[in-house]
Amino acid sequence: MPQRNTLPGLIFLLIFAGGLFLAYWGFSPESPAAAAAIAIASFIVAGIVASSVKVADQWERVVVLRLGRFHRLAGPGLFFIIPILDTVAYRIDIRVITSTFKAEKTLTRDTVPVDVDAVLFWKVVDPKMAALDVADYVSAINWASQTALRDVIGKTMLADMLEGRDKMSADLQRIIDTRAEPWGVNVISVEVKDVLIPAALQDAMSMQAQAERERQARVILGDSERQVAQKFVEAANTYADNPNAFHLRAMNMLYEGLKRSNSTIVIVPSTAVETMQLGGVPTMATVASAIAHAGAAGGAAAVEGPAAE
Repeated sequence: MPQRNTLPGLIFLLIFAGGLFLAYWGFSPESPAAAAAIAIASFIVAGIVASSVKVADQWERVVVLRLGRFHRLAGPGLFFIIPILDTVAYRIDIRVITSTFKAEKTLTRDTVPVDVDAVLFWKVVDPKMAALDVADYVSAINWASQTALRDVIGKTMLADMLEGRDKMSADLQRIIDTRAEPWGVNVISVEVKDVLIPAALQDAMSMQAQAERERQARVILGDSERQVAQKFVEAANTYADNPNAFHLRAMNMLYEGLKRSNSTIVIVPSTAVETMQLGGVPTMATVASAIAHAGAAGGAAAVEGPAAE
């Protein structure tokens, strides 16, 4: 609540105290009636002067009426009025004001009930119009905001509302500003805070999003398998045209298998064994034995066979 200014009360006390001092020290011994008249007159003058002195804060504009008609806008600071003739009708706050408004269970264009919360930032730019052209401009702004919000929701699809809040806020600002302009009010901005949809619809949208992500994951996995198959085909073509490369690859596979523990089974193609000239089945038995000894000893094992020299 705004604090009441104490300047008129101070002026009243000073004038009345001066009158009492003059009445007591100037007329009290000779004429008590004159002293009483001076005291009464000082009281009346103090009341008139105090009631004519007004103070408006920096953010206030005061609408002064003279005999019921608009006279002037006063403030900020000190100003004077004529008592009885002039009256202070309104004190208009010209600062930026925030108002919250909402629309509950309002159907969108695709018949989905939603709850929408929004914030309105506005200010009075013409105090005279705000005081004279509308009975209560604050209530008028609030009702205009709510009706504009319901109109915008009814013309918007749910998907557009969830994705395009900026567009919805811009439409609200334009509509509210058009309605409030004749009242001397300027709408600075409108911000949509939250859009609430029914819980069942939230679950359905969540399931839809999960299904879409699973579909994308399967597509990515299938594309990866295709790329891997292409690389295998390219590698097979390389090995077919270059036996030495195939021989080196087979040796590398055998080496990697020997480095592992005895719990790993190393499968080597027979064609690879033949290309490495390891001597067939006896050599494979020797390789298996070497793998077992390597796993037991925890170190490297030498592979010996009929073909080893």
